[in-house]
Amino acid sequence: MRTLTSESLNPAILKVEYAVRGELAIRAEKYRNDLKKPNHGLPFDRVISSNIGNPQQKGLDQPPLTFTRQIAALTEYPELLKTGRDLFPKDVVSRAEELLEEIGSIGAYTHSQGVPLIRRSVADFISKRDGHPSNPEHIFLTAGASAGVSLLLSMLISSPKSGILIPIPQYPLYTATLAQFSGAPVPYYLDESSGWSTSPPAVEAAIEKALKEGIEPKALVVINPGNPTGALLSEETQRALVQLCEKYSIALLADEVYQANLHAPHTHPFTSFKRVVRDLQSPIALFSFHSISKGVSGECGRRGGYFECTNVPDEIVKLIYKMVSVGLCPAVSGQIGVDSLVRPPKEGDESYPLWLKETRTIHDALAARTKTMAARLNALPGMSCVDSPGALYLFPKLVLPEGALKAAHEAGKTPDTFYALALLDRTGICVVPGDGFGQRDGESHYRLTCLCAGVDEYVGALENFHNDFMKKYGGV
Repeated sequence: MRTLTSESLNPAILKVEYAVRGELAIRAEKYRNDLKKPNHGLPFDRVISSNIGNPQQKGLDQPPLTFTRQIAALTEYPELLKTGRDLFPKDVVSRAEELLEEIGSIGAYTHSQGVPLIRRSVADFISKRDGHPSNPEHIFLTAGASAGVSLLLSMLISSPKSGILIPIPQYPLYTATLAQFSGAPVPYYLDESSGWSTSPPAVEAAIEKALKEGIEPKALVVINPGNPTGALLSEETQRALVQLCEKYSIALLADEVYQANLHAPHTHPFTSFKRVVRDLQSPIALFSFHSISKGVSGECGRRGGYFECTNVPDEIVKLIYKMVSVGLCPAVSGQIGVDSLVRPPKEGDESYPLWLKETRTIHDALAARTKTMAARLNALPGMSCVDSPGALYLFPKLVLPEGALKAAHEAGKTPDTFYALALLDRTGICVVPGDGFGQRDGESHYRLTCLCAGVDEYVGALENFHNDFMKKYGGV
């Protein structure tokens, strides 16, 4: 009998890379297990997983919203509606009863597109946000936004010459999915010197280059607010990007999962691409994504999200429905999480005061940490850091001394991977090297979250390590 080998698998799988859960995360998990042993010999007493936007993970400990978890409790165990009814606010009880009346047991399959009541709630949320109607029949609930992204990319890639425009740096879901389905990444570079801004002329140049190389651009991916950069697009830039999609007949994939993560919403507000497309009366096909994993919800493990189809022909919507039906339905607990996301308590509801307090606390803490971290990292020699107006991350740039570059080369690592591994070995802080997101040749970065409490201790460890690293390898 011949044994199963990697050579016998789909060769596209071998090209898939996902740095957020890559080499650094694997070593961090080993250290986490080592710390459980007596006399472990490590120079730190805990691992801080700053490599991934996972707000409720142990060590970051963003508390779940009470309203969301109370709805979850009652729908998971409806007996509480009888035995513990008086323990819950009246609006929570009413919501749980409404959902259970529609769904029945959450242990049963739902409509493959998602519970109709919840899709109507999503449509209402979108309509109120944008001032334009939304059709619940064009909304698909998904197991997190990632599942929707992967599905649509798999459908758009019709040959190895199918190109998908992706920002650089980008969230590695996109390059990993393109590798899996043998599509062609078409990079367009963000401008770090102007706050990681998106340049429509640079996007158009990338399209023209792809066309000359025989690549057919099928879609433009925009992450707004950005990951890993946190940059927020201006409406002027959004309009220009929509017009480019019209000019070249390409679809637009708007990854908007960080739309609630705004650190200065009064001066830097979020505008959805749905609103821009409708305001312009543009005919482009738009797919917009949202998730319960980010914002102030932070329910990553629940795997809830949705995408909306705008200007997508009915025949394509039917094909999407056919494909999601293969998976039967997204997790029902995630769907209920989506309902809590798009239908939070209203002013006057019994749950509203606590919900408002909890959400404001999370927003304020994230904004304060981001500002403090950016300022202190910017003060370090050989490092610069754009102060992010949104999302959960910073993406500082490293200018490493020749000694470090030589040591990295001898170790067979890129400079930022070498730096990140040394940081983990010394402090227990796990970050993601910039090469996992893409960057210009010769540059080095790393991404870290701004979710960690105890910012003085956390940033202090980063500062001490960096200064020692620079001295060791000949930096100033």
